Amino acid sequence: MPSNLPSPPRAERRPTVHSQHGHERQDPYAWLRDDNWQEVMRKPEVLRQDIRAYLEAENAYLEAAMGDTEALQQALFEELKGRIKQDDSTVPAPDGAWAYYHRFETGGEHPVICRRPREEGEEQVLYDANAAAKGEAYFKLAGVEHSPDHTRLVTAVDTKGSEYFTAEVRDLESGEVLPDRLENTDGNLVWGNDGRTLYYTVLDENHRPCRVYRHRLGADPDRDELIYEEKDPGFFLGLDKTESARFVVIQAHDHTTSEVWLVEADDPQAEARLVAARDRDVEYHVIHQGERLLILTNADGAEDFKVVEAPLETPERENWRDLVPHKAGRLIVSLLGFKRHLVRLERVDGLPRIAVEDLESGESHFVAFEEAAYSLGVIPGYEYDTTTLRFVYSSLTTPAQTYDYDMDSRARLLLKEQEVPSGHDPADYRAERLMAKSHDGAEVPVSLLVHKDTPLDGSAPLLLYGYGSYGMTMPASFSTNRLSLVDRGFVYAIAHIRGGMDKGYAWYSHGKLMEKKNTFYDFIAAAEHLIEAGYTRKGEIAIHGGSAGGMLVGATVNFRPELFKAVVAEVPFVDVLTTMCDKELPLTPPEWPEWGNPLESEEAYDYIASYSP
Repeated sequence: MPSNLPSPPRAERRPTVHSQHGHERQDPYAWLRDDNWQEVMRKPEVLRQDIRAYLEAENAYLEAAMGDTEALQQALFEELKGRIKQDDSTVPAPDGAWAYYHRFETGGEHPVICRRPREEGEEQVLYDANAAAKGEAYFKLAGVEHSPDHTRLVTAVDTKGSEYFTAEVRDLESGEVLPDRLENTDGNLVWGNDGRTLYYTVLDENHRPCRVYRHRLGADPDRDELIYEEKDPGFFLGLDKTESARFVVIQAHDHTTSEVWLVEADDPQAEARLVAARDRDVEYHVIHQGERLLILTNADGAEDFKVVEAPLETPERENWRDLVPHKAGRLIVSLLGFKRHLVRLERVDGLPRIAVEDLESGESHFVAFEEAAYSLGVIPGYEYDTTTLRFVYSSLTTPAQTYDYDMDSRARLLLKEQEVPSGHDPADYRAERLMAKSHDGAEVPVSLLVHKDTPLDGSAPLLLYGYGSYGMTMPASFSTNRLSLVDRGFVYAIAHIRGGMDKGYAWYSHGKLMEKKNTFYDFIAAAEHLIEAGYTRKGEIAIHGGSAGGMLVGATVNFRPELFKAVVAEVPFVDVLTTMCDKELPLTPPEWPEWGNPLESEEAYDYIASYSP
């Protein structure tokens, strides 16, 4: 650190007291939240001057403090960039006579959206986001969808950093941008089957996706038809389309409850139709097939989820019939529906597998791999009447591999393997999977990546990563950036802690609300086990987490500071109690099922206060 470093800026302490359940809580930095934050999201220049001055002072101090590492930063940047294929592209996804993909150009920061004839022919550039971003201080592309008749493309872009996206439609023959501009969307757009109708979700003043509208090309967007409005501030809206293309899907959800509405995609006048009324702590997701719906749900105590079927015309809960019964310890993560096959992505003992069922014969088989820890994901395509499933496999040592899999013949075709331009030999690395015993005896999986030449005698520094919230599973997937640490003698570890669903839904439910501390205890147990097993030593561990993972590392270092040497907390959610007590924040009501509601429950208040960093 530079010897002439100025003193760090110190935020002014302005007395603010919060009172709740007879408790008083001092919050001397409450002034750093601008009361006008909604407008700031759209116009950053209106941020209050005293807040701006403090943030600028923090940034200036950061630059001064890191000044003597500029050469290392640049070297690392070039090293990381050297592992990325800058002119990469996705595997084309077939849809009728065309195959759609996006690619990146050397030096470009944004994708170029393309298609080519399915059999053979010239590439067509549909949208060049690099060209669109020229002259913009900020540019983010969200939704990109071609129309079912392949004549138009809709894109959703944010040029302010506000995450309010503006959608525009292009005629793919003429290249003309149509006058239809849809403002304040969340970037989520779905075409009706006529290719002239668009469904989109808008954000309210609190940045909550709460309304779904239908727009007809050429019509005044200010007069678009409201299809569905979610009035519960604790619920958000999602928008999708069934693989069969028959229905536009509207899903209202918080973290533990969901409700689905269907809109006939062939009918520009159709109204939204409810599948099954929401029931607290019951989640369900819908696949359409012929005259029935296939539904993935945790209803009726199916903690690790099951698949039920229901008649299309009467899909209410009382008509659900088990198709794939619940099996404890086998978490059904997602469903993908085809005309003749049903695909389930499952997780058993912390590892993923793909289950394929032939709907005519009823026979099932699995697609799995042999490495100690790996990641597996299915890729939804555009085509419904096909026997081809596309999936991606990777591991801590193996770059991503994209396969087409014939669900009838069970043949795998490797379409693409992630290229590391600077070179990568999986044999130079070792991946391991350990089990750490937590405070209550729970076995916590830990995935490890280490260079084959790194001595495992306790001398190696170690970076331990974790998240542990919202049921998010942390896959043991490949990352080129980790190699910069591992090649320098670090051990890289991922702790698959409670609060995620790495070992099933119970792994999640026992890591939230009044059991949230299990998340932190599991993380500490992983660190202690790695020390005891000789991978590192006390005081040589860096811990890393972002958002709720930032809360994890903040709470953990408060509980056991002697274990750790460094903490990397990215956008850390560290003021949990104050946030959960502010019902005006758009994210707070949907978060209560995850953390508890300290406004209504003194028990929840006291428990959150006992760990909130």
